[in-house]
Amino acid sequence: MGSCAPGPPLAALLSGLGRIVSLVAPPRIRCDCGSGREGMWSLHCPLLPLVDLAASVEMWLERVCGHLGLGVQEPHRGERAAFVAYALAFPRAFQGLLDTYSVRRSGLPNFLAVALALQELGYQAVGVRLDSGDLLQQAQEIRGVFRTVAAQFGVPWLQSVPIAVSNNIDEEELARLAQKGSEVNVIGIGTSVVTCPRQPSLGCVYKLVSVGGQPRMKLTEDPEKQTLPGSKAAFRLLGSDDVLQLAEEPPPQAGQELRVWPRGARESCTVRPAHVEPLLRLWVQQGQLCEPLPSLAESRAFAQQSLHRLSPAHRRLEQPALYQVALSEKLQALVDRLSARGAL
Repeated sequence: MGSCAPGPPLAALLSGLGRIVSLVAPPRIRCDCGSGREGMWSLHCPLLPLVDLAASVEMWLERVCGHLGLGVQEPHRGERAAFVAYALAFPRAFQGLLDTYSVRRSGLPNFLAVALALQELGYQAVGVRLDSGDLLQQAQEIRGVFRTVAAQFGVPWLQSVPIAVSNNIDEEELARLAQKGSEVNVIGIGTSVVTCPRQPSLGCVYKLVSVGGQPRMKLTEDPEKQTLPGSKAAFRLLGSDDVLQLAEEPPPQAGQELRVWPRGARESCTVRPAHVEPLLRLWVQQGQLCEPLPSLAESRAFAQQSLHRLSPAHRRLEQPALYQVALSEKLQALVDRLSARGAL
């Protein structure tokens, strides 16, 4: 059974998923909620008077509940106490998690009461967070409440308080949350990226392609598991697609016609590339580095540039177009010959 080291495949999976995330929701603030590490806060502020804040919160709770049509006993007292404690410790960074109990009947009125009380002391809440339920719909409802409360009590900044969401957000949910008209401002992405649920492993396995300089290939009924024989070279044909050919073949030339066999096609076709770019670069030979490895910043820039050159049809989340790779005539002839022979 083939195997591969866990490090590089995991890095490749995470890098790929991370790039999908950035393609799906480029305008939104995205934060890493999958690392599990503690953040460092550099907030320096005086301890607020506990009695004054608590009394002000209760006063504002009555007014907020009246505006929302709720009984003053409905919001959970323990949740409100936690909000007050958080506000005392971090008055410049107060954010409320609204769905511990009920968003509308508890979390939202408790947050508003504490936020409005903090405002009297010269501080503004920095946001709210949702971690369950229909995040898009709840965000829209919360934004509506923020706007009416802001107008009712003359607190204009409240209508634009950021709304953050989290809860196993994958690519589809991310696209939904980032759609036009969404009231979500911050999207916490974590578990569904770092665990790669759709493809928990990456099958990078070495396959034999030659023995003693003679090409060999694996034959199987599954086309995806069938290997391509011999030592090969890959070229990107700009203005067309990529071509894979045998290493001993002369490289394609820009402006010259080239007959190729698209993978899976029954017939060949002719292409005339505007530019030819070699894709294979020798980094390690006989266990030794041939040249210094690029820095992380250089690798990132290269990946971004390569991705930018992909057609939008290949980058879309729903039904992306397959990226076509063709074989040279000589490589296709070798595949046909070994396939007809029916042996490795």
